Amino acid sequence: MTEQGVPASELSDDELSQQGIQAHATRSWVFLHGSAEQFHRHTERMLELEQEYLRRHPKRTWQGSGGADTQDLTEMDVLAQVRFLTRRYANAIETLLEGRTADLPADRTAPVDTEAATTDLLRRYAAAPDGRLHKLEAHQVAREAGLPPAAVASLFKADPPLLVTAGEYRLITDAGRTRIA
Repeated sequence: MTEQGVPASELSDDELSQQGIQAHATRSWVFLHGSAEQFHRHTERMLELEQEYLRRHPKRTWQGSGGADTQDLTEMDVLAQVRFLTRRYANAIETLLEGRTADLPADRTAPVDTEAATTDLLRRYAAAPDGRLHKLEAHQVAREAGLPPAAVASLFKADPPLLVTAGEYRLITDAGRTRIA
């Protein structure tokens, strides 16, 4: 065991997920009230957990999907990682607070062809093993297809449903397969 706990690479998937959730939950407190040393240790541990999660589940995050920013954090030292992520976080918060869309990629601001995006999404499900995606992968695939959350929800609510949930997985139904046939 290290000073910061078990190395992320040795954690089970559940432990990695729980520690990642805990790190994000305590981030604000450490940032506002912690010492410089606590903030430094917290940042290192959070980055270690995030990088391990990304290594294990690359398709569940935008970093591993070939989307957005392709800069490799693993090639940066910790201080460069903190600066890079802090700038990204600050820009994202400013964008949300101001309601701006100018900073978003062009594909996020253009009108969506819902029919084409739905077909694309259903085809991606059909191409997945057993027609199923983990819920985090499903979320990422929907974002890549450009389908707004309300439109994705309608696929689950359709009669008959085109997609269904099964625990942590999302599956294409026979009706969904028929739709793209």
